[in-house]
Amino acid sequence: TMLPRCAFSVCHVFVLVLCLSSAEDIDWTKNDHSSFYYGTFPAGFSWGAGSSAYQTEGAWDKDGKGLSIWDVFSHKKGKIQQNDTGDSSCEGYHKVKDDVSLMKELKLNHYRFSISWPRLIPTGIKSDHINEKGIQYYDGLIDQLLESKITPVVTLYHWDLPQVLQEKYGGWQNISLVNHFNEFANLCFERFGNRVKYWMTFNNPWSVAVEGYETGEHAPGLRLRGTGAYRAAHHIIKAHAKVWHTYDTQWRAKQKGLVGISLSGDWGEPVDMSNQKDIEAAERYVQFYLGWFATPIFHGDYPQVMKDFIGRKSVQQGLGTSRLPTFSTQEKSYIKGTCDFLGIGHFTTRYITQKNNPSGRSSSSSYFTDRDLAELVDPRWPDPGSEWLYSVPWGFRRLLNFVKIQYGNPMIYVTENGVSEKMLCTELCDDWRIQYYKDYINEMLKAIKDGVNVKGYTAWSLLDKFEWDEGYSERFGLYYVDFRNKNKPRYPKASVQFYKRVISSNGFPNQREVENWRRKAIETCSSSNQLLAAEEQRSTAANILRLIHDPLTSHMEMVTEIVVPTVCTLSILLSAVFLMFLLRRRN
Repeated sequence: TMLPRCAFSVCHVFVLVLCLSSAEDIDWTKNDHSSFYYGTFPAGFSWGAGSSAYQTEGAWDKDGKGLSIWDVFSHKKGKIQQNDTGDSSCEGYHKVKDDVSLMKELKLNHYRFSISWPRLIPTGIKSDHINEKGIQYYDGLIDQLLESKITPVVTLYHWDLPQVLQEKYGGWQNISLVNHFNEFANLCFERFGNRVKYWMTFNNPWSVAVEGYETGEHAPGLRLRGTGAYRAAHHIIKAHAKVWHTYDTQWRAKQKGLVGISLSGDWGEPVDMSNQKDIEAAERYVQFYLGWFATPIFHGDYPQVMKDFIGRKSVQQGLGTSRLPTFSTQEKSYIKGTCDFLGIGHFTTRYITQKNNPSGRSSSSSYFTDRDLAELVDPRWPDPGSEWLYSVPWGFRRLLNFVKIQYGNPMIYVTENGVSEKMLCTELCDDWRIQYYKDYINEMLKAIKDGVNVKGYTAWSLLDKFEWDEGYSERFGLYYVDFRNKNKPRYPKASVQFYKRVISSNGFPNQREVENWRRKAIETCSSSNQLLAAEEQRSTAANILRLIHDPLTSHMEMVTEIVVPTVCTLSILLSAVFLMFLLRRRN
């Protein structure tokens, strides 16, 4: 079974909750994380799937779209695995009808997508130029969703900053971006707000700050260690608050929508529950991750532990002021409460232990060393895909309860949750993804029983897509996308059938039925696998003919384009036959 064993006793967990919150008691003994809870979600619970503009749209230079920092970053050799780019990605820009029909097939209540800032305002500066063709594209998408009775949930910033703003101002290092972002948001409210009622300002600003301006793994690729991430986050928080106020004062009465933010957070569990230092380190991990953005938005200022640790280390480095910027009294009250709902993106959990990082000269400082902790994983945790993503369902319930206690039980929409696979071959029978969704959705159901105010869930993601610095080497999709085919056809994985049944039953009615869903999902994917294998055989044959006509083509291309697909095709057919054999034996 993929459910990890409980590492600590229930009373230890209870001690942790008391230490983390000291605000209220949670009875963790109910449905502890070794058991599955059969039951359904509250009436009106919203089920969805998500995507983002750069990861799926393609059409990077079409119809007047400006350059984004990801267009520029992915075109630099060596930045992305296999030098992949999002230039064409899933061709979502040209396949709106197709993709909305996939959502209808899934019976989704909502679809979460992002608007590309440079597609609407090519330079990022509104007074320069507004691209009406970009407006038309999103108008079409929104209208088709509404015709299909699917609620649009829109993210304003999913990492694709206009390149001009990066070159001219240094991107999120510069306070001037607050006003430019507000003008872009205001344009979106003006043009789409009569139909869009759920807005998120930013998606996972932690990643924007840390990976964009600290480690340089993501666009714009800057390594401003110890300062860049904090400065970027500071401006992002101010930009979020400004946009919330703009909506509140200019649009809310007329449009009656909601504005929130989507924050990502892994759960941090103390390695040793009897060690106070580990308990504090685990809380520090969560505060430096989710709390960095959530605490200012809900309470008006950074978490005390961030101010203490970064401040102390800055002094030890001989700096006159803390590397963590400060909010003025006026800014604190302006930022506090700028959240109609909180979006939570969550994928995995870490064990955390105390680890002292000595503070020397300022060049050795970084966001990671500021925290004084080490992250560990349990080797028994399943890790089906990305190297960072282990399946630890019980951490999800913990995180949701943490949010409830820390931030006064806000309205929560889960905006990202899902699992990747990392494989060369096509595999539509994604049994491990079914297991992941089943277990994580069940922990969310337990959290709702604990009293957490979760209103909706977004599976991440609808389609396989461009996975940032990992390119196309990782696949999160419910639908498989054949990126080698220029038409980018979509094929349903087994998880589509399973998720569809969770949606139509609004949860998990009983054990027999849920097990039945899984069996049927595997049966259908076996025939889909055969279909896809036949399609791949056809394209392999076409490639062989092309290579015969072009003898100068390198041997390397021949290996990747012919040998790999042929081996994959054979393995797909064999696995389909084997699965059918197993199912027959079981029946």
